[in-house]
Amino acid sequence: MEILIKILQFLFAISILVVLHEFGHFIFAKIFKTRVEKFYLFFDPWFSLFKFKKGDTEYGIGWLPLGGYVKISGMIDESMDKEQMKLPPQPYEFRSKPTWQRLLIMLGGVSVNFILALVIYSAILYTWGEQYLPTKNVTHGVMVDSIAYDMGLRNGDKILSIDNEEVKDFYQIVPSIVLNEGKTLQIERNGEKREIPVPEEIIPQLLKSKGFINVRVPFYAASFTEDSQGKKAGILKGDQLIGINHKPAIFFDEFKDSLAKYKNQEIVITLVREKDTLDITTLVPESGLVGVYPDGTLTNYFELESIEYTFLASIPAGINKGMETFVSYLKQLKLIFSPKTEAYKSLGGFITIGNIFPGEWIWQAFWNLTAFLSIILAIMNVLPIPALDGGHVMFLLYEMITGKKPSDKVLEYAQITGMVILLALLLFANGNDIVRLFN
Repeated sequence: MEILIKILQFLFAISILVVLHEFGHFIFAKIFKTRVEKFYLFFDPWFSLFKFKKGDTEYGIGWLPLGGYVKISGMIDESMDKEQMKLPPQPYEFRSKPTWQRLLIMLGGVSVNFILALVIYSAILYTWGEQYLPTKNVTHGVMVDSIAYDMGLRNGDKILSIDNEEVKDFYQIVPSIVLNEGKTLQIERNGEKREIPVPEEIIPQLLKSKGFINVRVPFYAASFTEDSQGKKAGILKGDQLIGINHKPAIFFDEFKDSLAKYKNQEIVITLVREKDTLDITTLVPESGLVGVYPDGTLTNYFELESIEYTFLASIPAGINKGMETFVSYLKQLKLIFSPKTEAYKSLGGFITIGNIFPGEWIWQAFWNLTAFLSIILAIMNVLPIPALDGGHVMFLLYEMITGKKPSDKVLEYAQITGMVILLALLLFANGNDIVRLFN
């Protein structure tokens, strides 16, 4: 059921973004009296699922959910309609319009996607506000994985800043290190301030890591595995586990590390239940785990920062959030094109995109992800690759600067080249998805 919900959210979001993107092209074409022959959601090779014609335009839904398109008369596009281009230009055709009008028609799609993202972010902030975990409120410090440990961090360290600049949101620490090329971490350990260097070669490892740092929390039992030794011994949901063999182990990481020392041995777990302190004896299996999961609800441990917005205040806040997301994604693209970061290995296709949606339908998460994808669609479409909007824009700018229009043959070959590049990228990204499924 979770997979079905993810797929439905993905298709719904993509449908919204594609229709509005193509509407951007469509509306500018209509403003400049340029004929639009087709307006399609998804592609329709050989047949379409649904179609009707109104005026000069055929509207429809294709069966191949890889995007959508508008077919504009007198334009070399993915339809590769060479026969039309052999005929004399008509006043209603794209090729007959002034360069500045053609440029606006081509930029219409990405413009609508970018504006849409700003509108969605503003609506989200007005409806739900904003909530985040301030770094200063992570009072117990962090838990670290092996990558962070090798870098010099330790469980319980409190992160103060990156390159002496405070990061307000705890969950923006790792993105800030990666995207802003952080060189040093300022931390507090046992009341003493220290500086930890961030080696450049750690970036590829950070991109792969799922738990470089996390919040350190007391160990409250929240759920159990099916064969949980802890549950069999009498641990109940809500119990706070505070020690092993009469030695303190208050935090989850301390408890887990201590357990690993007692594989295949009986231990005494000290816990607090309501107002009582109890000792429970249990066996630690070969796994070194007793099958008890901690409570991961942040609000049970930390004071989150909540911001509510009036309608008027939500607009500039939404624009600011959209611009921050835009800049952040540009930095991520820079990483992908930098071989030393190995970020290209994390490039994903439809499975990766679908998996960013939650397994249950949460409207706030859905609209947040839709806005994010809208910015991605705008940026990717404006890249100067033939067959994308950015490729057409590149040739139009060349025409405006030089006063010379590229020949139809040049545009045709460029379109074919662009389609080959896009197909290769599509195969590479989705190939990464498939490889990750088996790893």
